[in-house]
Amino acid sequence: MMTNIQAELERLLKQEQDLQFTTFTNETAFEIGTRIIQKAQQEQKAIAVTIVRNGELLFHTKMNGTTADNDLWIKRKQGVVHHFGHSSYYMHVKFKAEGGSVEGACLDPKQYAAEGGSFPLLIKNVGVVGTISASGLPGDQDHQIIASVLEEYLGAQ
Repeated sequence: MMTNIQAELERLLKQEQDLQFTTFTNETAFEIGTRIIQKAQQEQKAIAVTIVRNGELLFHTKMNGTTADNDLWIKRKQGVVHHFGHSSYYMHVKFKAEGGSVEGACLDPKQYAAEGGSFPLLIKNVGVVGTISASGLPGDQDHQIIASVLEEYLGAQ
C-alpha cells in the first residue's frame, strides 16, 4: 500500500516530467515571472520571483512586503535544485520522509534550503538549465504558485 508521502513524491516527480519546455527564451521568462506575480496579486499575497537560465538572471521582481531575506531564501532553494536536480519542495518532502536534511547531505544550510519554492527549469531532452523560484509564502505555497502557472502556460501551448 502506498503511503501519502510516497504518493506526494510521485506527484512531484510527475510535475517535473510534465512541466518541461521545448525552448525557454528571455521573453518566456518575462511572461512566466509576470504570470506568477499576477497570480500572487490576485490572491493578495506578497512574493519575490527569480528566474535564472544557465546562470543568467532573466527575471527578478519583488512585491511590496518582501525583504532581502526573500532573496536569500531563493538563493538557498536554488542551490538545492542545482545540487539534486529536483524541485526544492520535492527534496523537502523526501528529506522529511527519510529523516534527512541538507546538513546530512554535507551541504551548508546557509547556502542550501530544502523548502518549497524553487522549481527546476527543464528543457525536454536536455534537463535542468536553471530555476524558477518564489519566496514569501509557506514553502508548499511557494511551490504551488509556480507549478500552477507552469501548468497553465504549458497546457495552453
